[in-house]
Amino acid sequence: MIKMTLDEFKNSLAATDPLPGLDLPLQALWWEAKGEWHKAHELCQQAGSNEGDRIHAYLHRVEGDDGNAGYWYSRAGEPVFSGTLKEEWAHLVERFLK
Repeated sequence: MIKMTLDEFKNSLAATDPLPGLDLPLQALWWEAKGEWHKAHELCQQAGSNEGDRIHAYLHRVEGDDGNAGYWYSRAGEPVFSGTLKEEWAHLVERFLK
């Protein structure tokens, strides 16, 4: 696992590929920030973890599919995030960088 701050993660978005060492949930968030929703969706499914499920919820919220997002929040054992999408993305990045 790579150690970095939220700002360093954001700065890494200037690259064409995510930094080596990022786990699948963080790669999914990285690709979503680059506008690659489908790639992010595929990666969070591949993660096969609670973290992947949580990001899956976020991605369906981005997509505007609140019903599907609700299912994935529930599956991850978490309440629906009440802030903006931008706030949720930053929250998830910070959470999974730790």
